[in-house]
Amino acid sequence: MKNSFSIPFILLCLLFSLGMQAQESPNAQQARRMFDEAYQMMYGPDGSQLHYAVNIIGIYKTEGTIWTKGKKSKFIDEKYIAWNDDVTYYRLERKKKTITVYDAHSEERDKYAAKFKFTPDNYTYSIKDDPKKGYYITLKAKKGVKGIKEARVLLDHHTHYPINVRIKVGIFHTTIKISNFKVGGITDSFFTFPKSQYQSGYKFIDKR
Repeated sequence: MKNSFSIPFILLCLLFSLGMQAQESPNAQQARRMFDEAYQMMYGPDGSQLHYAVNIIGIYKTEGTIWTKGKKSKFIDEKYIAWNDDVTYYRLERKKKTITVYDAHSEERDKYAAKFKFTPDNYTYSIKDDPKKGYYITLKAKKGVKGIKEARVLLDHHTHYPINVRIKVGIFHTTIKISNFKVGGITDSFFTFPKSQYQSGYKFIDKR
């Protein structure tokens, strides 16, 4: 499967792009409130990091690490490294030794991820407490919504850190296991592309 670098964007768009929304039922209100807590942990002023392992219906697997802070991000997997300082986005393809440069806010940097755009108001929310595993938060797409049709996020009972995300797009299911979630200790310089390290032997492709 191509575009393995899409996985971090799928995870970020689904799990951490939630805004405030009025909900009628207390159950839905609790679900949204806990998502807001996750958002603050992820994008707080000290930053955060997590390790992810992805399994798409058993036919494709990959794993990597994501760091985020506000709109800044960085990720590393077996094929790619990407830096986003909220101005410029650099994606390094290890095997080809190419570095593609985009505007940080350009959708061109990952066309595949555009299929996973997440709009909070397009979903209904509910939460269920599993005493043995954690809090399951379920998102179901409203009628006519394209892309992600359903998602289920498992949060740890005590920390409320994400543990597992399962999403459905069309007939396909993707499971993302999350581990080593940490909050804090990340400086802005961490998201800056270290250009001096890649002057020799790398081809730059500027698509800004």
